[in-house]
Amino acid sequence: MATKLKVTLLRSGINRIEPHKLTIARLGLGKRGRTVVLPDNPAVRGMIRSVSHLLKVEAAE
Repeated sequence: MATKLKVTLLRSGINRIEPHKLTIARLGLGKRGRTVVLPDNPAVRGMIRSVSHLLKVEAAE
């Protein structure tokens, strides 16, 4: 299991409900196409799960 996750925002946060917008911001994804590397822990997994339809998630090295 990877210790880091590479998360990319594929869809915009425009016209999304406020909790989804806040989750995107807290993941560090401000613009469409932006990629961040995050630790693989239950808190981050939960945030990813709530907006998974907007993201692409890969294991980072």
